Amino acid sequence: MSDFFRTPEKSFFKISPDGKFVSYLKPYKDKQNIYIKSLQTGAEQMATAYTDYSVKDYSWTYNNQIVFTQDIIASDEFRVFTLDVASLKIKNLLNLDKVRIRILNRNRLQPDVITVSMNKRDAANFDVYRMNVKTGELKLYIQNPGNVTRWYPDPNGDIRLVKVSDGVDETILYRANEKAAFKPIIKNNFNDRVEPVAFTGEKNYFYALSNVNRDKTAVVVIDADRGKEVKVVYASTSADIMDLAYSKNKRRIEYAYWDEAKPQKHFLNNDVEKLYSNIAGKLKGDEMNIVDRDSAENKFIINTYTDKNPGSYYLYEKNEDKLTKLADIYSGIHPEEFCTMRPISFKASDGLTLNGYLTVPNGKEARNLPVVIMPHDNIWSRDSWGYDAEVQFLANRGYAVFQVNYRGSAGYGKAFRKAGFKQVGGKIQDDITDGVHWLIDQKIANPKKIGIFGGGFGGFSALYGVSFHPDLYNCAVVKYGLINFFTYLKDAPAFYKPFLKMTYEMIGDPEKDAEQLRAISPVFHTDKIKSPLLIFQGAKDPRANISELNQFVRELKKRNVPVIYRLKENERAFFRSEHNRMEMYAEIEKFLDTNMQGKQ
Repeated sequence: MSDFFRTPEKSFFKISPDGKFVSYLKPYKDKQNIYIKSLQTGAEQMATAYTDYSVKDYSWTYNNQIVFTQDIIASDEFRVFTLDVASLKIKNLLNLDKVRIRILNRNRLQPDVITVSMNKRDAANFDVYRMNVKTGELKLYIQNPGNVTRWYPDPNGDIRLVKVSDGVDETILYRANEKAAFKPIIKNNFNDRVEPVAFTGEKNYFYALSNVNRDKTAVVVIDADRGKEVKVVYASTSADIMDLAYSKNKRRIEYAYWDEAKPQKHFLNNDVEKLYSNIAGKLKGDEMNIVDRDSAENKFIINTYTDKNPGSYYLYEKNEDKLTKLADIYSGIHPEEFCTMRPISFKASDGLTLNGYLTVPNGKEARNLPVVIMPHDNIWSRDSWGYDAEVQFLANRGYAVFQVNYRGSAGYGKAFRKAGFKQVGGKIQDDITDGVHWLIDQKIANPKKIGIFGGGFGGFSALYGVSFHPDLYNCAVVKYGLINFFTYLKDAPAFYKPFLKMTYEMIGDPEKDAEQLRAISPVFHTDKIKSPLLIFQGAKDPRANISELNQFVRELKKRNVPVIYRLKENERAFFRSEHNRMEMYAEIEKFLDTNMQGKQ
Protein backbone atom coordinates (compact mmCIF):
# COMPACT_ATOMS: atom_id res chain seq x y z
CA MET A 1 0.00 0.00 0.00
CA SER A 2 2.75 2.43 0.90
CA ASP A 3 4.36 2.00 -2.54
CA PHE A 4 1.34 3.80 -3.94
CA PHE A 5 0.13 6.21 -1.28
CA ARG A 6 2.87 7.17 1.13
CA THR A 7 3.96 10.81 1.14
CA PRO A 8 6.69 11.25 -1.51
CA GLU A 9 10.19 10.96 -0.04
CA LYS A 10 11.26 14.16 -1.79
CA SER A 11 9.14 16.33 -4.08
CA PHE A 12 8.47 19.88 -5.34
CA PHE A 13 12.12 20.52 -6.18
CA LYS A 14 13.02 24.13 -6.99
CA ILE A 15 16.27 25.98 -7.63
CA SER A 16 17.34 29.35 -6.22
CA PRO A 17 17.54 32.15 -8.81
CA ASP A 18 21.32 32.40 -8.25
CA GLY A 19 21.70 28.66 -8.94
CA LYS A 20 23.45 27.96 -5.62
CA PHE A 21 20.73 25.98 -3.83
CA VAL A 22 18.14 23.30 -4.54
CA SER A 23 15.09 23.06 -2.27
CA TYR A 24 12.45 20.39 -1.89
CA LEU A 25 9.68 19.11 0.38
CA LYS A 26 10.28 16.03 2.50
CA PRO A 27 8.10 14.49 5.23
CA TYR A 28 9.08 14.96 8.86
CA LYS A 29 6.75 13.24 11.37
CA ASP A 30 4.09 12.84 8.64
CA LYS A 31 4.20 16.54 7.64
CA GLN A 32 5.85 18.07 4.58
CA ASN A 33 8.76 20.39 5.40
CA ILE A 34 11.30 22.41 3.41
CA TYR A 35 14.84 21.10 2.99
CA ILE A 36 17.69 22.97 1.29
CA LYS A 37 20.77 21.56 -0.42
CA SER A 38 23.85 23.64 -1.27
CA LEU A 39 25.06 22.84 -4.78
CA GLN A 40 28.53 24.13 -3.84
CA THR A 41 29.12 21.92 -0.78
CA GLY A 42 26.46 19.22 -1.19
CA ALA A 43 25.30 19.85 2.39
CA GLU A 44 21.57 19.38 3.02
CA GLN A 45 19.67 21.08 5.83
CA MET A 46 16.16 20.80 7.21
CA ALA A 47 14.85 24.36 7.07
CA THR A 48 11.40 23.94 8.69
CA ALA A 49 10.27 21.40 11.30
CA TYR A 50 6.47 21.58 11.48
CA THR A 51 4.66 18.66 13.05
CA ASP A 52 1.14 20.14 13.11
CA TYR A 53 0.52 21.20 9.49
CA SER A 54 2.56 20.66 6.34
CA VAL A 55 4.15 23.38 4.27
CA LYS A 56 1.52 23.79 1.57
CA ASP A 57 3.43 25.70 -1.09
CA TYR A 58 6.64 27.70 -1.42
CA SER A 59 8.52 30.02 -3.81
CA TRP A 60 12.01 31.50 -4.02
CA THR A 61 12.50 35.27 -4.24
CA TYR A 62 15.45 36.96 -5.95
CA ASN A 63 17.10 37.76 -2.60
CA ASN A 64 17.41 34.16 -1.36
CA GLN A 65 14.30 34.26 0.75
CA ILE A 66 11.68 31.50 0.51
CA VAL A 67 8.03 32.49 0.88
CA PHE A 68 5.89 29.59 2.06
CA THR A 69 2.35 28.96 3.27
CA GLN A 70 0.53 26.70 5.71
CA ASP A 71 -3.16 25.81 5.60
CA ILE A 72 -4.29 25.55 9.25
CA ILE A 73 -7.27 23.33 8.56
CA ALA A 74 -8.78 23.26 12.07
CA SER A 75 -9.29 27.05 12.16
CA ASP A 76 -9.51 27.61 8.37
CA GLU A 77 -6.53 29.96 8.61
CA PHE A 78 -3.86 30.60 6.01
CA ARG A 79 -0.38 31.56 7.25
CA VAL A 80 2.39 33.12 5.17
CA PHE A 81 6.05 32.96 6.25
CA THR A 82 9.46 33.89 4.93
CA LEU A 83 12.55 31.80 5.42
CA ASP A 84 15.94 33.51 5.17
CA VAL A 85 18.16 30.89 3.56
CA ALA A 86 21.45 32.24 4.96
CA SER A 87 20.35 32.19 8.61
CA LEU A 88 17.42 29.70 8.34
CA LYS A 89 15.37 32.22 10.37
CA ILE A 90 11.60 32.10 9.83
CA LYS A 91 9.36 35.15 10.05
CA ASN A 92 5.55 34.97 10.19
CA LEU A 93 4.35 37.57 7.66
CA LEU A 94 0.57 37.08 7.59
CA ASN A 95 -2.15 35.17 9.42
CA LEU A 96 -5.21 35.17 7.20
CA ASP A 97 -8.51 33.98 8.62
CA LYS A 98 -10.61 32.38 5.85
CA VAL A 99 -8.50 34.26 3.28
CA ARG A 100 -6.78 32.78 0.25
CA ILE A 101 -3.54 34.12 -1.22
CA ARG A 102 -1.86 33.51 -4.60
CA ILE A 103 1.70 34.54 -5.44
CA LEU A 104 1.56 36.14 -8.88
CA ASN A 105 5.11 37.30 -9.49
CA ARG A 106 8.61 37.89 -8.16
CA ASN A 107 10.58 40.86 -9.43
CA ARG A 108 14.30 40.94 -10.15
CA LEU A 109 14.33 44.77 -10.05
CA GLN A 110 12.84 44.76 -6.53
CA PRO A 111 14.05 41.47 -5.02
CA ASP A 112 12.40 42.09 -1.63
CA VAL A 113 8.97 42.61 -3.21
CA ILE A 114 6.53 40.03 -4.58
CA THR A 115 3.16 40.59 -6.20
CA VAL A 116 0.27 38.65 -4.65
CA SER A 117 -3.50 38.49 -4.99
CA MET A 118 -5.77 37.83 -2.01
CA ASN A 119 -9.38 38.22 -0.92
CA LYS A 120 -8.47 39.94 2.37
CA ARG A 121 -10.55 43.10 1.90
CA ASP A 122 -13.58 41.30 0.48
CA ALA A 123 -14.13 37.52 0.48
CA ALA A 124 -15.66 37.71 -3.00
CA ASN A 125 -12.79 39.60 -4.68
CA PHE A 126 -9.06 39.08 -5.09
CA ASP A 127 -7.17 42.40 -4.97
CA VAL A 128 -3.51 42.72 -5.94
CA TYR A 129 -0.89 43.70 -3.35
CA ARG A 130 2.84 44.30 -3.28
CA MET A 131 4.34 42.48 -0.31
CA ASN A 132 7.81 43.13 1.14
CA VAL A 133 9.09 39.71 2.16
CA LYS A 134 11.63 41.16 4.60
CA THR A 135 9.39 43.58 6.48
CA GLY A 136 5.97 42.03 5.83
CA GLU A 137 4.69 45.41 4.60
CA LEU A 138 1.62 44.98 2.41
CA LYS A 139 0.60 47.71 -0.06
CA LEU A 140 -2.56 47.62 -2.13
CA TYR A 141 -1.50 47.78 -5.79
CA ILE A 142 -4.82 47.38 -7.65
CA GLN A 143 -8.24 47.07 -6.02
CA ASN A 144 -10.61 44.67 -7.73
CA PRO A 145 -13.68 46.64 -8.90
CA GLY A 146 -15.71 43.46 -8.39
CA ASN A 147 -15.49 41.66 -11.70
CA VAL A 148 -11.79 40.86 -12.29
CA THR A 149 -11.22 37.10 -12.43
CA ARG A 150 -7.57 37.01 -13.62
CA TRP A 151 -4.55 39.31 -13.31
CA TYR A 152 -1.63 38.92 -15.74
CA PRO A 153 1.65 40.36 -14.40
CA ASP A 154 4.58 40.95 -16.74
CA PRO A 155 8.12 39.84 -15.66
CA ASN A 156 8.51 43.09 -13.66
CA GLY A 157 5.30 42.45 -11.74
CA ASP A 158 3.41 45.23 -13.55
CA ILE A 159 -0.14 44.34 -14.48
CA ARG A 160 -1.17 45.60 -17.90
CA LEU A 161 -3.68 42.89 -18.84
CA VAL A 162 -6.68 41.67 -16.81
CA LYS A 163 -9.72 39.51 -17.46
CA VAL A 164 -13.17 40.54 -16.20
CA SER A 165 -16.42 38.59 -16.29
CA ASP A 166 -20.08 39.37 -15.87
CA GLY A 167 -20.68 35.68 -15.30
CA VAL A 168 -21.21 34.79 -18.96
CA ASP A 169 -19.20 37.21 -21.12
CA GLU A 170 -15.47 37.68 -20.55
CA THR A 171 -13.54 40.83 -21.46
CA ILE A 172 -9.78 41.37 -21.71
CA LEU A 173 -8.68 44.84 -20.53
CA TYR A 174 -5.33 46.44 -21.42
CA ARG A 175 -3.32 49.48 -20.36
CA ALA A 176 -0.16 50.72 -22.06
CA ASN A 177 1.59 51.59 -18.77
CA GLU A 178 1.05 51.90 -15.02
CA LYS A 179 -0.41 55.41 -15.30
CA ALA A 180 -2.92 54.66 -18.05
CA ALA A 181 -6.48 53.48 -17.43
CA PHE A 182 -7.52 49.94 -18.38
CA LYS A 183 -9.58 49.78 -21.58
CA PRO A 184 -11.58 46.82 -22.95
CA ILE A 185 -10.00 45.29 -26.07
CA ILE A 186 -11.58 41.84 -26.52
CA LYS A 187 -15.06 40.65 -25.47
CA ASN A 188 -16.28 37.07 -25.86
CA ASN A 189 -18.85 34.67 -24.52
CA PHE A 190 -17.10 32.29 -22.11
CA ASN A 191 -17.26 29.54 -24.77
CA ASP A 192 -14.70 31.55 -26.72
CA ARG A 193 -11.47 31.52 -24.79
CA VAL A 194 -8.67 34.10 -24.92
CA GLU A 195 -5.98 33.46 -22.32
CA PRO A 196 -3.07 35.97 -22.37
CA VAL A 197 0.37 34.47 -21.71
CA ALA A 198 3.01 37.20 -22.10
CA PHE A 199 3.97 40.24 -24.14
CA THR A 200 6.10 39.38 -27.18
CA GLY A 201 8.48 42.36 -26.87
CA GLU A 202 7.35 43.69 -30.27
CA LYS A 203 5.04 46.74 -30.20
CA ASN A 204 2.20 46.00 -27.75
CA TYR A 205 1.68 42.46 -29.03
CA PHE A 206 1.06 39.57 -26.64
CA TYR A 207 0.95 35.79 -26.95
CA ALA A 208 -2.35 34.14 -26.05
CA LEU A 209 -4.20 30.85 -26.25
CA SER A 210 -7.39 31.41 -28.25
CA ASN A 211 -10.24 29.40 -29.74
CA VAL A 212 -12.03 32.46 -31.17
CA ASN A 213 -13.29 31.64 -34.71
CA ARG A 214 -11.91 28.08 -34.44
CA ASP A 215 -12.81 24.83 -32.69
CA LYS A 216 -9.37 23.97 -31.28
CA THR A 217 -7.43 26.36 -29.03
CA ALA A 218 -4.31 27.71 -30.81
CA VAL A 219 -1.24 29.80 -29.92
CA VAL A 220 -1.76 33.28 -31.37
CA VAL A 221 -0.31 36.78 -31.26
CA ILE A 222 -2.74 39.61 -30.43
CA ASP A 223 -2.25 43.35 -30.95
CA ALA A 224 -3.25 44.87 -27.59
CA ASP A 225 -3.85 48.33 -29.09
CA ARG A 226 -6.51 47.03 -31.49
CA GLY A 227 -7.56 43.84 -29.69
CA LYS A 228 -7.05 41.94 -32.95
CA GLU A 229 -5.35 38.65 -33.67
CA VAL A 230 -2.20 39.28 -35.71
CA LYS A 231 -1.11 35.73 -36.49
CA VAL A 232 -1.39 32.07 -35.53
CA VAL A 233 1.89 30.82 -34.07
CA TYR A 234 0.86 27.17 -33.78
CA ALA A 235 -2.30 25.06 -33.90
CA SER A 236 -3.06 21.35 -33.77
CA THR A 237 -5.91 19.99 -35.87
CA SER A 238 -6.64 17.22 -33.37
CA ALA A 239 -6.57 18.85 -29.91
CA ASP A 240 -6.61 22.08 -27.93
CA ILE A 241 -3.22 23.55 -27.08
CA MET A 242 -3.45 23.36 -23.29
CA ASP A 243 -0.59 25.67 -22.30
CA LEU A 244 2.69 27.32 -23.26
CA ALA A 245 6.12 27.16 -21.66
CA TYR A 246 7.41 30.71 -21.31
CA SER A 247 10.81 31.91 -20.11
CA LYS A 248 10.42 35.04 -17.98
CA ASN A 249 14.20 35.49 -18.02
CA LYS A 250 14.58 35.44 -21.81
CA ARG A 251 11.03 36.62 -22.46
CA ARG A 252 10.25 34.04 -25.09
CA ILE A 253 7.78 31.21 -25.56
CA GLU A 254 9.56 27.88 -25.74
CA TYR A 255 6.97 25.28 -26.67
CA ALA A 256 3.27 24.53 -26.82
CA TYR A 257 1.93 21.39 -25.22
CA TRP A 258 -1.28 19.43 -25.34
CA ASP A 259 -2.73 15.97 -24.73
CA GLU A 260 -3.70 13.43 -27.33
CA ALA A 261 -3.39 9.73 -26.52
CA LYS A 262 -0.10 10.77 -24.90
CA PRO A 263 1.37 14.20 -24.01
CA GLN A 264 2.66 16.21 -26.99
CA LYS A 265 5.04 19.17 -27.39
CA HIS A 266 5.76 21.48 -30.32
CA PHE A 267 8.91 23.55 -29.89
CA LEU A 268 8.81 27.21 -30.85
CA ASN A 269 12.50 27.90 -30.18
CA ASN A 270 15.42 25.98 -31.72
CA ASP A 271 17.76 26.39 -28.74
CA VAL A 272 15.15 25.01 -26.35
CA GLU A 273 14.38 22.10 -28.70
CA LYS A 274 18.09 21.19 -28.77
CA LEU A 275 18.27 21.47 -24.97
CA TYR A 276 15.26 19.15 -24.51
CA SER A 277 16.55 16.74 -27.13
CA ASN A 278 19.95 16.58 -25.43
CA ILE A 279 18.44 15.91 -21.97
CA ALA A 280 15.87 13.44 -23.34
CA GLY A 281 18.69 11.47 -24.96
CA LYS A 282 20.15 10.85 -21.50
CA LEU A 283 16.83 9.73 -20.02
CA LYS A 284 15.91 6.89 -22.40
CA GLY A 285 12.28 7.37 -23.26
CA ASP A 286 10.76 8.91 -20.13
CA GLU A 287 8.41 11.86 -20.47
CA MET A 288 10.34 14.89 -19.22
CA ASN A 289 9.63 18.50 -18.32
CA ILE A 290 11.76 21.38 -17.12
CA VAL A 291 10.04 22.46 -13.89
CA ASP A 292 12.42 25.19 -12.70
CA ARG A 293 15.62 27.01 -13.72
CA ASP A 294 18.07 29.54 -12.37
CA SER A 295 18.20 33.12 -13.67
CA ALA A 296 21.22 32.43 -15.88
CA GLU A 297 19.36 29.46 -17.45
CA ASN A 298 22.37 27.25 -16.92
CA LYS A 299 20.90 24.98 -14.22
CA PHE A 300 17.54 23.26 -14.70
CA ILE A 301 15.35 21.05 -12.52
CA ILE A 302 13.99 18.18 -14.63
CA ASN A 303 10.99 16.02 -13.75
CA THR A 304 10.46 12.66 -15.49
CA TYR A 305 7.66 10.09 -15.43
CA THR A 306 5.95 7.29 -17.38
CA ASP A 307 2.63 5.50 -16.96
CA LYS A 308 4.50 2.91 -14.84
CA ASN A 309 6.73 5.24 -12.83
CA PRO A 310 5.77 8.23 -10.65
CA GLY A 311 9.07 9.71 -11.69
CA SER A 312 12.32 11.29 -10.63
CA TYR A 313 13.93 14.71 -10.32
CA TYR A 314 17.26 15.62 -11.93
CA LEU A 315 19.57 18.62 -12.02
CA TYR A 316 20.88 19.45 -15.49
CA GLU A 317 23.86 21.82 -15.79
CA LYS A 318 23.99 23.06 -19.36
CA ASN A 319 27.53 24.46 -19.38
CA GLU A 320 28.95 21.12 -18.25
CA ASP A 321 26.30 19.04 -20.07
CA LYS A 322 25.89 17.22 -16.77
CA LEU A 323 22.76 15.39 -15.56
CA THR A 324 22.57 14.44 -11.85
CA LYS A 325 19.70 12.55 -10.25
CA LEU A 326 18.34 14.43 -7.24
CA ALA A 327 15.73 11.91 -6.08
CA ASP A 328 13.11 9.38 -7.03
CA ILE A 329 9.64 10.39 -5.88
CA TYR A 330 9.41 6.86 -4.45
CA SER A 331 12.64 4.90 -4.19
CA GLY A 332 12.73 1.13 -4.32
CA ILE A 333 9.85 0.60 -6.72
CA HIS A 334 10.25 -1.44 -9.90
CA PRO A 335 8.44 0.04 -12.93
CA GLU A 336 8.29 -3.36 -14.65
CA GLU A 337 5.90 -4.48 -11.88
CA PHE A 338 3.44 -1.71 -12.77
CA CYS A 339 0.82 -1.87 -15.51
CA THR A 340 0.55 -0.29 -18.96
CA MET A 341 -2.01 2.50 -19.45
CA ARG A 342 -3.36 1.88 -22.96
CA PRO A 343 -5.22 4.60 -24.93
CA ILE A 344 -8.59 3.40 -26.29
CA SER A 345 -11.49 4.89 -28.26
CA PHE A 346 -15.07 3.81 -28.89
CA LYS A 347 -18.33 5.20 -30.24
CA ALA A 348 -21.01 6.52 -27.89
CA SER A 349 -24.59 5.41 -28.56
CA ASP A 350 -25.24 8.63 -30.52
CA GLY A 351 -22.15 8.12 -32.71
CA LEU A 352 -19.75 10.54 -30.98
CA THR A 353 -16.17 9.21 -30.75
CA LEU A 354 -14.92 9.05 -27.17
CA ASN A 355 -11.37 8.46 -25.96
CA GLY A 356 -9.99 7.11 -22.72
CA TYR A 357 -7.57 4.67 -21.12
CA LEU A 358 -7.64 1.02 -20.15
CA THR A 359 -5.13 -0.40 -17.66
CA VAL A 360 -5.00 -4.19 -17.46
CA PRO A 361 -3.26 -6.13 -14.65
CA ASN A 362 0.20 -7.46 -15.56
CA GLY A 363 0.18 -10.99 -16.89
CA LYS A 364 -3.58 -10.94 -17.55
CA GLU A 365 -5.24 -11.11 -20.95
CA ALA A 366 -7.82 -8.35 -21.47
CA ARG A 367 -10.71 -10.85 -21.24
CA ASN A 368 -13.46 -11.39 -18.68
CA LEU A 369 -11.77 -9.25 -16.03
CA PRO A 370 -13.22 -7.56 -12.96
CA VAL A 371 -13.24 -3.85 -13.89
CA VAL A 372 -13.30 -0.62 -11.87
CA ILE A 373 -14.73 2.37 -13.77
CA MET A 374 -13.01 5.63 -12.74
CA PRO A 375 -14.71 8.86 -13.97
CA HIS A 376 -12.45 11.90 -13.46
CA ASP A 377 -12.96 14.23 -10.48
CA ASN A 378 -13.53 17.53 -12.29
CA ILE A 379 -16.28 17.47 -14.88
CA TRP A 380 -14.48 19.88 -17.25
CA SER A 381 -10.97 18.41 -16.90
CA ARG A 382 -9.80 15.12 -18.45
CA ASP A 383 -7.84 11.95 -17.84
CA SER A 384 -4.37 11.93 -19.39
CA TRP A 385 -1.65 9.37 -19.97
CA GLY A 386 0.83 9.13 -17.12
CA TYR A 387 1.34 7.67 -13.68
CA ASP A 388 -1.81 7.48 -11.55
CA ALA A 389 -1.38 5.91 -8.10
CA GLU A 390 -5.04 4.87 -7.78
CA VAL A 391 -5.08 3.27 -11.23
CA GLN A 392 -1.87 1.34 -10.53
CA PHE A 393 -3.04 0.29 -7.06
CA LEU A 394 -6.28 -1.17 -8.47
CA ALA A 395 -4.54 -2.88 -11.41
CA ASN A 396 -1.97 -4.34 -9.01
CA ARG A 397 -4.86 -5.82 -7.01
CA GLY A 398 -6.20 -7.59 -10.12
CA TYR A 399 -8.74 -5.12 -11.54
CA ALA A 400 -8.76 -3.63 -15.02
CA VAL A 401 -9.27 0.15 -14.72
CA PHE A 402 -11.30 2.08 -17.28
CA GLN A 403 -11.18 5.88 -17.66
CA VAL A 404 -13.29 7.70 -20.24
CA ASN A 405 -13.06 11.31 -21.37
CA TYR A 406 -16.80 11.82 -21.76
CA ARG A 407 -18.26 14.78 -23.69
CA GLY A 408 -17.42 18.04 -21.92
CA SER A 409 -13.89 16.88 -21.05
CA ALA A 410 -11.04 19.31 -21.74
CA GLY A 411 -8.68 19.24 -24.70
CA TYR A 412 -10.92 18.01 -27.50
CA GLY A 413 -12.14 21.35 -28.85
CA LYS A 414 -15.02 23.75 -28.30
CA ALA A 415 -17.76 21.62 -29.88
CA PHE A 416 -16.86 18.58 -27.75
CA ARG A 417 -16.82 20.70 -24.59
CA LYS A 418 -20.19 22.33 -25.37
CA ALA A 419 -21.66 18.88 -26.08
CA GLY A 420 -21.39 18.33 -22.31
CA PHE A 421 -23.32 21.47 -21.31
CA LYS A 422 -26.39 20.64 -19.20
CA GLN A 423 -25.68 16.95 -19.78
CA VAL A 424 -24.73 16.17 -16.18
CA GLY A 425 -27.00 13.23 -15.45
CA GLY A 426 -27.71 13.08 -19.21
CA LYS A 427 -25.37 12.28 -22.08
CA ILE A 428 -22.25 12.59 -19.89
CA GLN A 429 -23.52 9.68 -17.78
CA ASP A 430 -24.64 7.89 -20.97
CA ASP A 431 -21.03 8.13 -22.22
CA ILE A 432 -19.79 6.39 -19.07
CA THR A 433 -22.52 3.74 -19.39
CA ASP A 434 -21.72 3.28 -23.10
CA GLY A 435 -18.08 2.73 -22.11
CA VAL A 436 -19.10 -0.04 -19.70
CA HIS A 437 -21.19 -1.70 -22.43
CA TRP A 438 -18.25 -1.41 -24.84
CA LEU A 439 -16.04 -3.24 -22.30
CA ILE A 440 -18.67 -5.97 -22.00
CA ASP A 441 -19.17 -6.21 -25.80
CA GLN A 442 -15.40 -6.46 -26.30
CA LYS A 443 -15.40 -9.31 -23.73
CA ILE A 444 -12.88 -7.30 -21.66
CA ALA A 445 -15.16 -6.97 -18.63
CA ASN A 446 -16.81 -9.71 -16.65
CA PRO A 447 -20.37 -8.24 -16.62
CA LYS A 448 -20.92 -9.60 -13.09
CA LYS A 449 -17.83 -7.90 -11.65
CA ILE A 450 -17.96 -4.16 -12.37
CA GLY A 451 -17.47 -1.45 -9.74
CA ILE A 452 -17.36 2.35 -10.02
CA PHE A 453 -15.05 4.67 -8.05
CA GLY A 454 -14.67 8.45 -8.09
CA GLY A 455 -14.10 11.69 -6.19
CA GLY A 456 -15.94 15.01 -6.58
CA PHE A 457 -17.89 14.87 -9.82
CA GLY A 458 -16.54 11.33 -10.28
CA GLY A 459 -18.19 10.54 -6.93
CA PHE A 460 -21.47 11.90 -8.28
CA SER A 461 -21.05 9.70 -11.37
CA ALA A 462 -20.50 6.68 -9.14
CA LEU A 463 -23.68 7.39 -7.12
CA TYR A 464 -25.60 8.12 -10.32
CA GLY A 465 -24.41 4.82 -11.77
CA VAL A 466 -25.63 2.68 -8.85
CA SER A 467 -28.88 4.70 -8.66
CA PHE A 468 -29.95 4.55 -12.29
CA HIS A 469 -28.07 1.47 -13.53
CA PRO A 470 -28.31 -0.81 -10.48
CA ASP A 471 -27.84 -3.97 -12.54
CA LEU A 472 -24.61 -2.73 -14.11
CA TYR A 473 -22.48 -2.16 -11.01
CA ASN A 474 -21.67 -4.42 -8.06
CA CYS A 475 -20.67 -1.55 -5.79
CA ALA A 476 -19.44 2.05 -5.62
CA VAL A 477 -16.61 3.86 -3.81
CA VAL A 478 -17.10 7.61 -3.33
CA LYS A 479 -14.60 10.25 -2.11
CA TYR A 480 -15.84 13.81 -1.40
CA GLY A 481 -18.78 13.08 -3.69
CA LEU A 482 -21.18 15.68 -5.03
CA ILE A 483 -24.63 14.60 -3.81
CA ASN A 484 -26.82 17.70 -4.29
CA PHE A 485 -26.42 20.21 -7.13
CA PHE A 486 -28.62 22.78 -5.35
CA THR A 487 -26.39 23.07 -2.29
CA TYR A 488 -23.26 22.69 -4.43
CA LEU A 489 -24.25 25.85 -6.32
CA LYS A 490 -25.78 27.69 -3.32
CA ASP A 491 -22.79 27.04 -1.02
CA ALA A 492 -20.12 28.09 -3.54
CA PRO A 493 -17.38 30.25 -1.93
CA ALA A 494 -17.84 34.02 -2.25
CA PHE A 495 -14.94 34.35 -4.71
CA TYR A 496 -16.64 31.82 -7.03
CA LYS A 497 -19.65 34.12 -7.53
CA PRO A 498 -18.35 35.66 -10.83
CA PHE A 499 -18.44 32.15 -12.34
CA LEU A 500 -21.93 31.16 -11.16
CA LYS A 501 -23.89 32.30 -14.23
CA MET A 502 -21.42 30.46 -16.44
CA THR A 503 -21.84 27.36 -14.24
CA TYR A 504 -25.62 27.66 -14.61
CA GLU A 505 -25.20 27.52 -18.39
CA MET A 506 -22.85 24.55 -18.18
CA ILE A 507 -24.55 22.48 -15.45
CA GLY A 508 -27.97 24.00 -14.82
CA ASP A 509 -29.75 26.94 -13.16
CA PRO A 510 -31.13 26.00 -9.71
CA GLU A 511 -34.34 27.90 -10.50
CA LYS A 512 -34.92 27.40 -14.24
CA ASP A 513 -33.57 23.84 -14.29
CA ALA A 514 -34.72 22.81 -10.82
CA GLU A 515 -36.62 19.78 -12.08
CA GLN A 516 -33.62 18.45 -13.97
CA LEU A 517 -31.18 19.04 -11.08
CA ARG A 518 -33.56 17.39 -8.64
CA ALA A 519 -33.96 14.40 -10.98
CA ILE A 520 -30.21 13.70 -10.99
CA SER A 521 -29.01 14.72 -7.48
CA PRO A 522 -28.33 11.49 -5.50
CA VAL A 523 -29.61 13.04 -2.25
CA PHE A 524 -33.18 12.76 -3.57
CA HIS A 525 -32.82 9.16 -4.77
CA THR A 526 -31.84 7.06 -1.79
CA ASP A 527 -34.74 4.75 -2.70
CA LYS A 528 -32.98 3.77 -5.96
CA ILE A 529 -29.66 2.71 -4.41
CA LYS A 530 -29.29 -0.96 -3.51
CA SER A 531 -25.57 -1.67 -4.17
CA PRO A 532 -22.96 -1.59 -1.39
CA LEU A 533 -21.36 1.84 -0.91
CA LEU A 534 -18.10 2.99 0.66
CA ILE A 535 -18.03 6.78 1.30
CA PHE A 536 -15.09 8.92 2.45
CA GLN A 537 -15.30 12.60 3.36
CA GLY A 538 -13.05 15.22 4.93
CA ALA A 539 -14.93 17.25 7.55
CA LYS A 540 -13.15 20.48 6.51
CA ASP A 541 -13.82 20.17 2.77
CA PRO A 542 -15.05 23.70 1.90
CA ARG A 543 -17.34 22.41 -0.89
CA ALA A 544 -19.08 19.74 1.21
CA ASN A 545 -22.31 20.09 3.18
CA ILE A 546 -21.50 17.65 5.97
CA SER A 547 -24.91 17.71 7.72
CA GLU A 548 -26.59 16.92 4.38
CA LEU A 549 -24.15 14.07 3.71
CA ASN A 550 -24.74 12.68 7.22
CA GLN A 551 -28.49 12.73 6.55
CA PHE A 552 -27.97 11.05 3.15
CA VAL A 553 -26.07 8.19 4.82
CA ARG A 554 -28.74 7.89 7.56
CA GLU A 555 -31.45 7.54 4.88
CA LEU A 556 -29.46 4.84 3.07
CA LYS A 557 -28.97 2.90 6.30
CA LYS A 558 -32.68 3.23 7.10
CA ARG A 559 -33.36 1.53 3.77
CA ASN A 560 -30.87 -1.23 4.63
CA VAL A 561 -28.37 -0.22 1.94
CA PRO A 562 -24.96 -1.70 2.87
CA VAL A 563 -23.07 1.58 3.37
CA ILE A 564 -19.74 2.24 5.11
CA TYR A 565 -19.16 5.94 5.87
CA ARG A 566 -15.85 7.42 7.01
CA LEU A 567 -15.83 11.10 8.02
CA LYS A 568 -12.29 12.30 8.81
CA GLU A 569 -11.77 15.34 11.03
CA ASN A 570 -9.09 17.86 10.06
CA GLU A 571 -9.08 16.80 6.41
CA ARG A 572 -10.24 18.67 3.33
CA ALA A 573 -11.17 16.87 0.10
CA PHE A 574 -7.75 15.25 -0.34
CA PHE A 575 -6.52 13.38 2.74
CA ARG A 576 -3.14 14.92 3.59
CA SER A 577 -2.44 12.65 6.55
CA GLU A 578 -0.54 9.59 5.36
CA HIS A 579 -2.15 7.55 8.14
CA ASN A 580 -5.65 8.51 6.92
CA ARG A 581 -4.74 7.73 3.30
CA MET A 582 -3.38 4.28 4.20
CA GLU A 583 -6.51 3.53 6.22
CA MET A 584 -8.73 4.66 3.34
CA TYR A 585 -7.06 2.57 0.63
CA ALA A 586 -6.82 -0.48 2.90
CA GLU A 587 -10.57 -0.21 3.36
CA ILE A 588 -11.13 0.27 -0.39
CA GLU A 589 -9.08 -2.87 -1.07
CA LYS A 590 -11.11 -4.91 1.43
CA PHE A 591 -14.45 -3.49 0.19
CA LEU A 592 -13.73 -4.26 -3.47
CA ASP A 593 -12.45 -7.71 -2.59
CA THR A 594 -15.66 -8.49 -0.71
CA ASN A 595 -18.02 -7.09 -3.34
CA MET A 596 -16.22 -7.89 -6.60
CA GLN A 597 -13.86 -10.83 -6.27
CA GLY A 598 -16.33 -12.97 -4.37
CA LYS A 599 -19.19 -12.54 -6.83
CA GLN A 600 -19.59 -14.77 -9.88
